Amino acid sequence: MPTIPDTYRLRADEARHEADLATLVTVREIHLRAGAAWDTMAARAGRTQRRRAEQEAEKAVEAEAGVAAAG
Repeated sequence: MPTIPDTYRLRADEARHEADLATLVTVREIHLRAGAAWDTMAARAGRTQRRRAEQEAEKAVEAEAGVAAAG
């Protein structure tokens, strides 16, 4: 199952593909801007996922340390 950043990257690729197919300059520019926006959202979502995973790992270590200290 694709992750959110993967989905955003796919949308960016689709927007760039549509830009390649566009015959009007303004339409091409719109699709290129959309692709750039999707890339930005993919990068942000990727950072969020990494931070969330790091925080969960830290909490797991802290919980394990608390269990070990209590035992």
